[in-house]
Amino acid sequence: MKYQEILYSEDGPIGTLTLNRPHDGNMFTETMCHEIRDCINEVRRETRTRVLVITGAGDKFFCIGGRKDGMQDSRLYAGVLPTLEMYESIDRLQKPVVACVNGFAVGGGNVLQMVCDLTIAKESAVFRQVGPMMGSFDAGYGTWYLEDLIGKKRAKDMWFRNPKLSAKEAEAIGLINQVVPDADLSEATRAYALEIADRGAFALASIKAAFGARHGGVSGLSRVSHDLLLPGYLRSEEAKELSASFAERRKPDSSKFGR
Repeated sequence: MKYQEILYSEDGPIGTLTLNRPHDGNMFTETMCHEIRDCINEVRRETRTRVLVITGAGDKFFCIGGRKDGMQDSRLYAGVLPTLEMYESIDRLQKPVVACVNGFAVGGGNVLQMVCDLTIAKESAVFRQVGPMMGSFDAGYGTWYLEDLIGKKRAKDMWFRNPKLSAKEAEAIGLINQVVPDADLSEATRAYALEIADRGAFALASIKAAFGARHGGVSGLSRVSHDLLLPGYLRSEEAKELSASFAERRKPDSSKFGR
């Protein structure tokens, strides 16, 4: 697929999605949100890659939030940046997603890296929530996921007081996983992703689904059942016998159940 505001490339088992608006802090637009969603959904449907990396273009910004320019003047969904569609697509993806934070991760950009499964950042990266300072908020992914990562008191401090956190500070409180020297970010991220890619793809998908089920409610549980358990059941002798007996209008052979 061709995109206007993101880039996508593959390097062996690693797919890399790059937010490509460096002139504007790699800020989300309506177009970018939809492109990220669509790209991740394409990645979901192929087996070439086993890990997805999300990063920002340039060396200053990962992402510093979003712009509503050109959107409808409405209080309904048409007037709201479709960021939830991005976050949901990351949660649904059966592959681990690594945020490679190459600069400022602010507002929606910080929420984006939080929603990713893992985060590696360069030493000069900065993390911050600014919603209440500028007439905005994220009362969902931005609060629940942040509380899970750093605890309720620290999460409230980030949202109420809006401090800037260095990469080292973010690592120390559990907001991110790893900090590396600025010059090493690209290679360190590749090595990190390759290590994950060597693990069992089905096992990783199952683990990710189990984590997702906690917040996902019926959707999260359905992902475990539909995406991981159902395919195996459909190949079982029980499912085959029930399908055949129904089609043949006969009583099923129960000796094949549970096999």
